[in-house]
Amino acid sequence: MSEGGSQGSSGRRRPGLGRGLSALLDEIGPSHGNDGESTYGAGQASSVLGQMVSIGRVKPNAKQPRKRFDDGAQSELIDSVRRQGLLQPILVRPMDGGKFEIVAGERRWRAAQAAQLHEIPVVVRDLSDSEAFEISLVENIQRQDLSPIEEAEGYRRLTEEFSHTQDAVARLVGKSRSHVANLMRLLELPQSVRAMVDEGQIAMGHARALIGTENPERLAREIIDRGLNARQAEALAKTSGGKPGAASVRKPAERDADLVALEDRIKEATGMVARLSFDGEGGQLTVKYRDLDQLDMLVERLSA
Repeated sequence: MSEGGSQGSSGRRRPGLGRGLSALLDEIGPSHGNDGESTYGAGQASSVLGQMVSIGRVKPNAKQPRKRFDDGAQSELIDSVRRQGLLQPILVRPMDGGKFEIVAGERRWRAAQAAQLHEIPVVVRDLSDSEAFEISLVENIQRQDLSPIEEAEGYRRLTEEFSHTQDAVARLVGKSRSHVANLMRLLELPQSVRAMVDEGQIAMGHARALIGTENPERLAREIIDRGLNARQAEALAKTSGGKPGAASVRKPAERDADLVALEDRIKEATGMVARLSFDGEGGQLTVKYRDLDQLDMLVERLSA
């Protein structure tokens, strides 16, 4: 989403979500308030204010995308905060009763609590529910803090609760539409398998191979027990019950709607039938031409 892109529900300009928290803070040059208190300034955005507030006034967002926090990394952060304080402010939005809800920076807020800080630096920004969630999701994705399941659930909330299309979500987070669609398909797996992905017992490649199988939980446990890689997991999923040589009873997998849409666009632009394949990282494009004249036309367009 561009900096001067679509408007929020209240009609005001939406923040540059894809730029991350550091870019939001860069907008806010250091300054001092009228009371002499050091602040992070308001810059050109009148809705932004930096200030030191009591840590008790800052509350986490129960609906934020990230649910898991690595204990080892958190312990290191707590030690750093004890020694040096909180060096980067937390992005919050105002709530009723003089409270603030965290938009980005819950990990640092947790560390500040554990380090027994009484006040923490915050940047206050007036954001809608949708804007707050979008910023939180983008920030976590940029920091690679989310598991594939947490990321997929974030995308689903944007599409279901805030009525975003998959294409709009892809632009928002700076990912391809197929990436968003493939991640959201992981949510078709049972909760037990999704928990295995969250806990790092199986990778996204393993999980994708299990979508549409008759007993994904049993297959997932076999993948873990046998230490299979993603390709071996795909081979296992193609056999009934995971037994080599057994006939597969899986229904033919439906093709990715995004790939089909792209094939249609290529056909409209060239008049030629195209076939796309995607394995999660890369893929192939096959174009069927009728004769050499049509091939020459395609080469000329590609060379232009």
